[in-house]
Amino acid sequence: MWSGRGIRARGPEVLVAGGRGLVLAVGGFTGAVVLFVLSVVSILLVPVGVGIVTTPWVLTGVRAFADRRRISAAEWCGIRIPSTYRSLPAGLSPWTRCLRMLGDPATWRDLGWLVVDMTAGFVTALLPAALLFYPLEGFALAAGLWRVFTDGTHVGWWYGFVPVSGQGSALLAGVLGAALLVTSYFLSPALLRVHFLLVRSVLASGDGELAERVRVLTETRRAAVDTSAAELRRIERDLHDGAQARLVAMGMDLGTVDALIEKDPAKARRLLTQARRSSAEALTELRDLVRGIHPPVLAERGLCDAVRALALRLPLASEVDVDMDGRAEAPVESAAYFAVSEVLTNAVKHSGAGRLWVDLQHRDGMLRITVTDDGEGGARVGAGSGLTGVERRLGTFDGVLAVSSPAGGPTMVTMEIPCALS
Repeated sequence: MWSGRGIRARGPEVLVAGGRGLVLAVGGFTGAVVLFVLSVVSILLVPVGVGIVTTPWVLTGVRAFADRRRISAAEWCGIRIPSTYRSLPAGLSPWTRCLRMLGDPATWRDLGWLVVDMTAGFVTALLPAALLFYPLEGFALAAGLWRVFTDGTHVGWWYGFVPVSGQGSALLAGVLGAALLVTSYFLSPALLRVHFLLVRSVLASGDGELAERVRVLTETRRAAVDTSAAELRRIERDLHDGAQARLVAMGMDLGTVDALIEKDPAKARRLLTQARRSSAEALTELRDLVRGIHPPVLAERGLCDAVRALALRLPLASEVDVDMDGRAEAPVESAAYFAVSEVLTNAVKHSGAGRLWVDLQHRDGMLRITVTDDGEGGARVGAGSGLTGVERRLGTFDGVLAVSSPAGGPTMVTMEIPCALS
């Protein structure tokens, strides 16, 4: 027996499930049909050359559409659907890019999913909405709407399997609507979950999961090695061109001071002042370098406070929401921090946004970070964008990156890293 409190708690969940199902049914069906038709036409045009240019753009749109569904599955039902697309280096020719995308098994899983999403996926998404909203028609018929369709002498309307021909049959329609509403109360959230389980069954790599896992690990290991080498080169360059040069100049100034301290005390004092300034600048550069390697606030106070400090230094209005009880391991915190830093830097430089929102939360062993801005949109992974580096950095920890950035905005970048909190 459900208590009044249980009913009140369950009611909003049922309403949300029905609304989300309606959004998925309408938006998913429309998007799947449009993207599938564009994909088929573009692939058929590859032999004549046109498709070489259009296919990568269309398939990128398909991947963004699939990633949006992955995000919905994780946020709405806690179902994680891994993104296993093969990475594409920047600077590829259109022909090579087209062939690599068509040679990626994940591309064909996406296209198969579009077919499923416009058929079985449409049904499984529509059921939670239908069970919630279709009873309203039955109640309206029972309340007198049946008179619009018949004068009571013939069947003027069918409500489900009930032929409505008068007030009596209209009341039966109302009873059927009540039964459907009760069914919705018990089944709508579960049916929405069934939809996402169907999505996962098609988009997941299936029998080739182990081979795909090995390939992903190989790529992420290579990316981690390349990233580490690039970071070491950056540190060496910054030390050589910055602090080291200033320390050498300071040593030369002090040597000159030693020679002039008795002959020209005034010039010696000026050189001492210059040496003091050089030492302060060298110290500042060393602190900045250390902050770029591992910010002290990150080590001392954790990811949440480090992201807050990062947001405070931005030239845009920002808001940080945190829902975490504990700290992740240091390597995970470092990867997440620099990923957020790169995303925020991109937003400041390229989005034209006036405000930023950062949300950090940990649920079911997953650290999820969402960065949203109210800018112009158009952000995407690939083509040498900073988000490609973020994706590689997260991939080292089995993390994923999803970007939703329609033209005109807003842009939402979601990062997920599996981890435990201490």
